[in-house]
Amino acid sequence: MLVKTNAGGMWLLPQVEELRHRGHEVAVVLPPGSGQLSDELERRGIEVLASPYDFTMGRYLPIGLLRLRALLRRLRPDVVQYHLIASAYAVRLATLGLPVRRVHMVAGPAYLESRLVRSVERMMWRLDDVVICSCRYASVRYGELGCPPQRRPVAVYGVDTDAFSPDATGPDQRAKLRAELGIDQAAFLAVMVSHVYPPMRLVRSGRGVKGHEVLLAAWRTFRRRHPDAHLLLVGGGWTAAGEDYRRRLSDQFGVAGDPGVTWVESVPDVRPCYAAADISVSPSLCDGPGSAVEAGSMGVPSIVSAAGGLPEAITERSGWVVPPADPVALLGALDAAYQGWVTGTLTLRGRLARRHVRASFDDLRAAAEVADIVEDVAAHRR
Repeated sequence: MLVKTNAGGMWLLPQVEELRHRGHEVAVVLPPGSGQLSDELERRGIEVLASPYDFTMGRYLPIGLLRLRALLRRLRPDVVQYHLIASAYAVRLATLGLPVRRVHMVAGPAYLESRLVRSVERMMWRLDDVVICSCRYASVRYGELGCPPQRRPVAVYGVDTDAFSPDATGPDQRAKLRAELGIDQAAFLAVMVSHVYPPMRLVRSGRGVKGHEVLLAAWRTFRRRHPDAHLLLVGGGWTAAGEDYRRRLSDQFGVAGDPGVTWVESVPDVRPCYAAADISVSPSLCDGPGSAVEAGSMGVPSIVSAAGGLPEAITERSGWVVPPADPVALLGALDAAYQGWVTGTLTLRGRLARRHVRASFDDLRAAAEVADIVEDVAAHRR
């Protein structure tokens, strides 16, 4: 397996473990240096190799790709499985002409919103033996690029439904976190869990893809209507540019001086944040099922935008779907969730959200599906 980040990507752990459980040898190629992912892989006794390619388009691109090619030739894998689009471009180019099968797993479909990237992918996906799509939306988009159904199966990344459970954090976690953050115990609490990504030049230029500004714009009016409501934002900027963008958003919407908004840059465990919340909000302009799956597994209903694979994370009875980049529609959904909180029906939506996630997004079941696909690809090679 190869992935361009060492800071995240914990979602590939169940896939690695499932392949090892089936008796396969697995090595993971990551950017060099210590990181959350490499540390956990090594703790589990999984071989981690430093990538000689830095996943940028810098002046040393050809040298890096040649070194990556040499590494893969030395490993002689039956299958190379890669996550994230930068990883896909690197492996596709580095393995041209090598007797290896390629499995591209699409973590998020945002890059397919770019006309330029789509024009490149229209040709490049043909170098993949299989494109595993983490949501139906991504599979449809690859279908539009000419990829046949048998080469774009859907298999989600999933969530650990035992660890992300209303019972896993303890009965006092809700009150404890609220007390630590200074949030009223009786408040209606909405949570958004997401890093802040800077606006991308090739995708929805001028706006952050996660939709923080959409939520903050809707929250202004919502808070005036419901003074007992509180918004918890969890996640700092991804890269220095993301952090700069987060500061600009904070200044633009007056977050620092707003008693109804708390912005936490990082937490060691997001589960208490969900446990403390009444509703989760995912207003992305394009995304995979994302944090709505984690929230649902924790028994928290979600409001999601009709973008990418987000609507697949909920059902009509477990949450709300609103048009993307529409603060007015988001405000309406927040009002509906608040009304459900007042009447007590929001709790039922939370139970239904967990039922849906357990049935469709359990990480062990999802990892088994991915392993089946990888084994099938390897069998065709033999």
